[in-house]
Amino acid sequence: MLVDGKKISQNILEELARERATLPARLRLGVLMGAEDAASASFVKIKERLADKLRVVVVRETLSPNATTPQALRALERLLARSEAVIAQLPLPADVGTETVLAAIPPGKDADAIGGGRIVRPPVAEAIAEIFVRQHVAAAGKKAVIVGAGRLVGAPAAALLRDVGARVSVITETTGSLAELFDADIVVLGSGEPGLVKPQMLKEGVILIDAGTSEDVGRLSGDADPKCAEVASIFTPVPGGVGPIAVAMLFKNLFILAKLQK
Repeated sequence: MLVDGKKISQNILEELARERATLPARLRLGVLMGAEDAASASFVKIKERLADKLRVVVVRETLSPNATTPQALRALERLLARSEAVIAQLPLPADVGTETVLAAIPPGKDADAIGGGRIVRPPVAEAIAEIFVRQHVAAAGKKAVIVGAGRLVGAPAAALLRDVGARVSVITETTGSLAELFDADIVVLGSGEPGLVKPQMLKEGVILIDAGTSEDVGRLSGDADPKCAEVASIFTPVPGGVGPIAVAMLFKNLFILAKLQK
C-alpha cells in the first residue's frame, strides 16, 4: 500500500496546533540556506507553509554560492540569536565546511538533530518510526538494508532500525552491494539517485521507505522506480511520502526545544 505522507503530516500538525497554545506567542525557526537546488527549494517551501499554519516565523539567511566557512558561521550566529531553533538546509556552498557549521549548532537549538549531543531525534528517523507505528511494522529481527549513509537519511535510519532490533546493513558507493536488497524485509533509500532501485531488485512484500529526493528532468524523484509499489507491501512515494512527515517532525522538535528554553 502507498503511504499517504500528507495525511499523516496533517494529523501530526493538528496535534501540534493544539500544543501551540502552551508555547510563547512568538516562535522562530532559523534556516541557513545555500544555493537553492530543486529539492532544497521544495523542502523549504513545505516548511514555510507548515510554519504559517503553526504561527512560526521562518527566519532565513541565504549564503552566496561563493560563501566561505567564516561567512556561514557569522550567518549562523545571527540565526541563533534570533531563533528558538535552527536548521542548515543542505547542501551548503562548496567552499563552506559543512561539518564545521553543523558542529556550531548547539544541541538546545538543533531541530534537525544533526550535530552532537542531541536532545531530539532526527526528523527522518521520527518519520520512519511514525510510519512503522501506523502501519503496524515490527522491525525487530528483520533484515533491513539502508542505501546511503548520509547524515539526514541513511545514518539516522540505520540508528533507528538498530535501536528497534533489526539486522542492519548499509550500502554506499564503496561498501556493500545492491544485490543485498533482494532478501531484505525492510529497505530504506537515501542515496539521491533517481530510479536507482527497480522492482526486480526487491522481494515480494518488502517494506520500502524511499526517503531519497533529487531533481530528475525538472521534477522531484525518489531513489525507487515508482513501479516498485507493485512488489512492496508498504511504499512511500516521492513526493508525498516521508518528506511531509519529516517536516512535521521538524516542527515537533522545534516545540520540544522551545519548551526547554522557557
